[in-house]
Amino acid sequence: MSTESDIREFLASRRAKIAPQQAGLPAYGGNRRVPGLRREEVALLAGVSIDYYVRIERGRLAGASEEVLDAVANALQLDDAERSHLYDLARAAAKRPPRRGKRVRGPLPDSVLRVLHSMADSPAFIRNGRLDILATNQLGRALYSPLYADAASRSPVNIARFQFLDPRGRDYFPDWEESKNTTVSLLRTEADRAPHDSDLTGLIGELVTRCEEFRTAWAKHNVRLHHTGRKSFRHPAVGLLTLDFDAMELPAQPGLTLTAYSAAPHTPDHDKLQLLAAWAATEAPRPAGRPHHVASPDV
Repeated sequence: MSTESDIREFLASRRAKIAPQQAGLPAYGGNRRVPGLRREEVALLAGVSIDYYVRIERGRLAGASEEVLDAVANALQLDDAERSHLYDLARAAAKRPPRRGKRVRGPLPDSVLRVLHSMADSPAFIRNGRLDILATNQLGRALYSPLYADAASRSPVNIARFQFLDPRGRDYFPDWEESKNTTVSLLRTEADRAPHDSDLTGLIGELVTRCEEFRTAWAKHNVRLHHTGRKSFRHPAVGLLTLDFDAMELPAQPGLTLTAYSAAPHTPDHDKLQLLAAWAATEAPRPAGRPHHVASPDV
């Protein structure tokens, strides 16, 4: 993955999404050769010269000031995730350290695992930016049990690899388009936060090579913040259930996120969570309490 090509493709794709009318510009000429805004129109909206914006869109972001980045982000009407992504690309171009602290190697602290396992009524797990599941509580292991069916061959299990390369992935994630786009967007965001993570680069290369759907979605350069929402699963033991999720980054463990699922009381999904808990107590594998070492993308 080249930072310059990522910058070029990201900015061009955002520019293509905005019609002149959306930006408050008159649509001069009836035969526009490009969808969305032209480069000179973005330059006008950002208050920079055309030559300077062309250099930016060619990937030369290393010397761009925060004011220029903000102006470009405003001109392209970037949302919070896209704006953050642009800053990550600029840091990568300038070879500056990422916004998050340096990620450390080693097992998760016992205190973090105690918090995870104390969430007895909610499926919960800890993942890294590559979407490796590093630890789960019992109910989380039960919810993600299909991912662990062949876990002996590869550890830790990876959500994206299961989703795109395992034949069961499409059935397990019934809202396929939404789930697919979310996964790709999260990996795209992480790729620019941690451009030197060889494990992440290897995973993306594997998915691009082996899965056309991933390759097509990856080329769109979409990014996303993923802190709260709803997600559906088709679980082999309890059937279809839709759960609310909340994802919390762990400040003391940079790069790691704790995600917990829940369902409102007295709803069919809450009843299915209770059924899943009963199944977990008798049949599901034991939770992943002590994960493997957490690889650092900075080394």
